[in-house]
Amino acid sequence: MEQKNRIFTSESVTEGHPDKICDQISDAILDDILSQDPLSRVACEVCVTTGLVVVMGEITTNGYCDVQKVVRKTVENIGYNRGKYGFDAENLAVLVAIDSQSQDIALGVDKDGAGDQGMMFGYACDETNEYMPLPIVLSHKLAKRLTEVRKTGVVNFLRPDGKTQVSVEYDENNKPVRIDSILISTQHDEHVTQEVLKETLINEVIKKIVPSELIDENTKILVNPTGRFVIGGPKGDTGLTGRKIIVDTYGSFARHGGGAFSGKDPTKVDRSAAYMLRYVAKNMVAAGFAKRMEIQIAYAIGVAEPSSISVDTFGTSKYTEAELIKVIKENFKLTPKGIIETLNLRRPIYLQTAAYGHFGRHDVDLPWEKLDKVEDLKKYL
Repeated sequence: MEQKNRIFTSESVTEGHPDKICDQISDAILDDILSQDPLSRVACEVCVTTGLVVVMGEITTNGYCDVQKVVRKTVENIGYNRGKYGFDAENLAVLVAIDSQSQDIALGVDKDGAGDQGMMFGYACDETNEYMPLPIVLSHKLAKRLTEVRKTGVVNFLRPDGKTQVSVEYDENNKPVRIDSILISTQHDEHVTQEVLKETLINEVIKKIVPSELIDENTKILVNPTGRFVIGGPKGDTGLTGRKIIVDTYGSFARHGGGAFSGKDPTKVDRSAAYMLRYVAKNMVAAGFAKRMEIQIAYAIGVAEPSSISVDTFGTSKYTEAELIKVIKENFKLTPKGIIETLNLRRPIYLQTAAYGHFGRHDVDLPWEKLDKVEDLKKYL
């Protein structure tokens, strides 16, 4: 039977999306605390709705965070600064319910063990310069461009909330050949027409980001398909920290262990181990071990060494799983302490990850995106 092309879709959201507001506030609080006390234990969750921010969690630190100030500054930077948006940095109610970390959890972490049980995944592929799947790369870039044209005034009728979605057609060799559809839904003021909105976003967002050779006469472009998106942000939908875990990672192209990232200090392996496995997979693919690689790792709470490691190369490697795991173990430290030291994670670098993806970024300096192990790994080929 003839194998047909397939279409794969990923999405992203702008920094003004309600869930992403929460992620950014969580990570802004984390960064503020780590800048004062790098050994702080932080698990910070946020909920937002019309006119209200609720900050919850467990924090143990020798520093002090002015939560009210951090929340308002973060919301202001996103662009919610007018009462008519239903969410205004100056006139928010901010409720804070923070306790210290459980001593039962601290027992294991203090011995350099994992801060929780669970499994994490890392992924990389060679189909883009970012070593990421094309659908999520383009979705993030479109979302970021939406925010750029709004903040710089290139387009003056946009508001902070927005979502993007890209469907890419792959051939039988898993190579991207064209874009099947592009969807942009963006909040806007009440006066702009649908025609002006669509024409402007095609010219100022889509054409500035998407390679023209991937668009053909059959590519579908949808802009605000409901016809109206005036009420948005937390006034339109309640937001929660950690509700965009697929946007944050690989756009469903790879599996996910289920743990969110934002608001968690690096002793939480949900975050730090996922970063480490991205680092491992990216360097292994760049070195030539496979064209695609997904790595799973599992931990037990309070135990330093991983419970298990597995590697899947989807038929793109000449090496066995056992051989690949041996190379990984000999070149990468996979205990929580080893991960934190390798990537230097006890510092305020997390707010920059809280919108537009944690992986494949060229616009920010992220330690897990470095390709500094490639030459060492090539010695095994």
